[in-house]
Amino acid sequence: MAVLVRPLDGTGEVHAGGHVPGLDGLRGLAALYVVLFHCWLLAFPGFPRNSGPSWLGWLMYGRLAVVFFLVLSGFSLALSPARNGWRQGDVSRFLRRRAWRILPPYWAALVLSVAVAHFVVRASHHGPPNYRTVVVYGLVLQDMFPARTPNGAFWSIAVEAELYLLFPLLLLVRRRLGAAVLVTGVTLLVVARGLLAENASPVEGDNWLAPNLAPVFVAGLTAAGVMVARERVRRMPWHWLSALAMVPVLSLIAVKGSAWTVHHYFWVDLAVAPAMAMFLAAIATGRPDFLLRLLASRPLRSLGNFSYSLYLIHLPIVMVVVRKIAPNYVSAGLPTFCFTVVVGLPASVLSAWLFAEIFEMPFKRKRNWRAE
Repeated sequence: MAVLVRPLDGTGEVHAGGHVPGLDGLRGLAALYVVLFHCWLLAFPGFPRNSGPSWLGWLMYGRLAVVFFLVLSGFSLALSPARNGWRQGDVSRFLRRRAWRILPPYWAALVLSVAVAHFVVRASHHGPPNYRTVVVYGLVLQDMFPARTPNGAFWSIAVEAELYLLFPLLLLVRRRLGAAVLVTGVTLLVVARGLLAENASPVEGDNWLAPNLAPVFVAGLTAAGVMVARERVRRMPWHWLSALAMVPVLSLIAVKGSAWTVHHYFWVDLAVAPAMAMFLAAIATGRPDFLLRLLASRPLRSLGNFSYSLYLIHLPIVMVVVRKIAPNYVSAGLPTFCFTVVVGLPASVLSAWLFAEIFEMPFKRKRNWRAE
């Protein structure tokens, strides 16, 4: 999402066309981390317990990468409305554009995933995809209705689609009542939902995750306001504030361990979102400079350009490598993980690039079939 903002002196450079540098690179790195997480997950059984080497423990938290995607999505979508007084414009036009951008590659990935899960390797312990799978996932309703999954990464697509529907209302609250009311109101509703649950930490299944994750989306939306704020606000050390906010979360994860963290993602998501939002504010305002240069480099920008396709199709590829190819060449555990990284990671990236050229880029370059 492009936005025109006032560049800071020496930082926060805005490229021609108003594109904020660094965001594509972040998308690429987040997608790459999700691929590595699934390489780890399929190579080492026992999740959320770490049955692999301790030095690979940092790969266990793929959920947090998806949370970052949601924060980044809220941030990116809100940049243009923030510039226009938090006005979205025509809601139906916004939703049509989101559908045009998101659904065609998703449907293509769904066909691929169903075929792989049905004929090559199952993606669900409940059996191969069936008619219900096609209907539920085809209509992007998997967050509301259970069905045999054809691709374990697809859960977040439905969550994001639901948040898109909520986005115009969130903007209205932001415009009429302000950022504090928006963030506080949405967060308190979700916290109350958690506190009223039967368990101290709500057990999260495969469905109805969008309400739990709404605050992280709102955190990104609110952080976009930094780009149009007074210069004193934009010059704040957002990268250091982000680091300070992240320290207690990372310390808790380190002390409690992976099993506790996974079973308490409901609360961890809420705790980590402010740090992620402030980090995006830092990148968008040009700090730290060395990281911005790295994120804006051609390889990371290119990776970010097709990161959506990488997210959509990597898991079937990784599953084929781990369960069908690796057993013929290496033993289980660390050798399988290394084999998968060497073979499955580049195969996923190259396949995603080709997939994006066919199913994603035409819809990214044109806003409709009449567009020039």
